Amino acid sequence: MKFIQSTISNVLVVLCIVLINACGPEPKTGDQKQTESTIKTEPYKQVSPNFNADSAYYFVQKQVDFGPRVTNSDAHKKCGDWLVKELKKYTSNVIEQKTLISNHDGKKLQVRNIIAEINPAATNRILLCAHWDSRDRADKDVVDTDKPILGANDGASGVGVLMEVARIIKAFPINTGIDIILFDAEDLGNNQPNTYCLGSQYWSTNLHKPGYKANFGILLDMVGASNVVFGWEQNSEQMATPVLEKVWATAQNLSYGNHFAYVKVGGIDDDHVYVNRAGIPTIDIIDFSVDGRFPEHHHTHRDNMSVINKNSLKAVGQTLLEVIYTAK
Repeated sequence: MKFIQSTISNVLVVLCIVLINACGPEPKTGDQKQTESTIKTEPYKQVSPNFNADSAYYFVQKQVDFGPRVTNSDAHKKCGDWLVKELKKYTSNVIEQKTLISNHDGKKLQVRNIIAEINPAATNRILLCAHWDSRDRADKDVVDTDKPILGANDGASGVGVLMEVARIIKAFPINTGIDIILFDAEDLGNNQPNTYCLGSQYWSTNLHKPGYKANFGILLDMVGASNVVFGWEQNSEQMATPVLEKVWATAQNLSYGNHFAYVKVGGIDDDHVYVNRAGIPTIDIIDFSVDGRFPEHHHTHRDNMSVINKNSLKAVGQTLLEVIYTAK
């Protein structure tokens, strides 16, 4: 899925996860410390509207129903058309950024980044993103390894959460500007640097608006599996530590600390790397374990709706909404 820059595979670190989740410390330069954001004398009062996990699940299912959304495929085009149509219902403006990019194997890809704007005139902006394409081969499977996967978790789950976020903001308006970017051609790489994330690579050097800026960004990738636990991805920590601190503290406040662990994991060459290169501090909320592994269904035909869990969608979606509605 992405090129792994580094991993942490020490058994002692795995044991630390249990201790960390028990007491909620925050990682900082090798030391763990408890922050004021995790010490509450009164129950936290949620500010944001309730995130509807059933609706998010529906948005995931709709994408999967099109079949594998491999860039250039018929299913890819039909799903893209549906995403644009749906986003136009909930947002102020939808931009389709289309270009032709050569893949690592020389194949020409009709890349289509989908960008939805909420409150386009607002200068105080937040960028939310996910990738909407799916893998063209099940290279980690033992059967049909040359056939494309459905990508229910790897792609569709993040998009489904963002679609529901857009729907809720439409019903409960805010003044903050929100940009939802669905990046294309993220998942067609060959485990070499810069062969993944072709849509975000293009966007980072060809912004959809000249001089585009956002206060910060959040990328969702593989966020819907059962019992998912997210750690502090290395590139996110290096490039956007304050955003990590804000998101993880918010999850703790909402009692989703079982999904957002204060533990460091390796670096992933994902879409957020290229958004950061565009000058927007952006983190990656991604299912990647402390010992450097993706979930077992990753890049297999098992990545279907059976792995999607509404509780996980709820934890991510509600945390995201709370960050948005408390932003200043």
